[in-house]
Amino acid sequence: MEQSRCRESANSSSFSRSVYSEIEEVGWEHLVRLSEDLKFLSFRVIDKKGRVHCMEIQLDKNYPRSPPSISADVPYIFNLKWSRKSRLKDLLQQFREHLEKLQEIWNILDEIDKSLWVIDLKNPSRANVCRQINLGYNCIIMLSIHIDDPSSLPECRFMGSDPMVNSLRKTWQRNSKRCASSSSFCLLRVPIGLRLRCRLSVTEGECRCYCFNKKKTSTLPPPK
Repeated sequence: MEQSRCRESANSSSFSRSVYSEIEEVGWEHLVRLSEDLKFLSFRVIDKKGRVHCMEIQLDKNYPRSPPSISADVPYIFNLKWSRKSRLKDLLQQFREHLEKLQEIWNILDEIDKSLWVIDLKNPSRANVCRQINLGYNCIIMLSIHIDDPSSLPECRFMGSDPMVNSLRKTWQRNSKRCASSSSFCLLRVPIGLRLRCRLSVTEGECRCYCFNKKKTSTLPPPK
């Protein structure tokens, strides 16, 4: 019994030294949280656009022989590459590389959040690739960005009064088919200001055209 307790203490001491050493490699200034048993850690990572991300790491008792479990506020988690020689700094580097792959998605979502009348925008999750946009006249469009091809037309769902929704849906379906052959075209014509990863092209009376533009964007005034 005593021998078992001594072995457990030695293993625990070795584990502690290993974790502290690896945190030192990453940099203590990046550490957000560390549990008392050292098996849960959270690191702060800032991407090239200045967005702050936190990656949570759960260490197994057999670490580093067993890979850690990871979680973060991102649309999807990367496939961890791990070996018995891997260290926390390697994990953080893989996370940074994953953040780079997600930049286009977040750029699009940030542009939507900045320019459109987005519902429930307070503290949006970076894992959420959907947005509900108020079109006015009791109509809402729900957009979902494709994580594997963010620059493609998003999936959309219209909600609201039947006459308006039916009209918008037909316009969207008809004009979205032209996406492959034109870099800029009118998708919707509705009586409020809305931009869909896009630029405002023409204003006619009280109606505005909403255009999808793969190459160029411009800024719209905030909704009134």
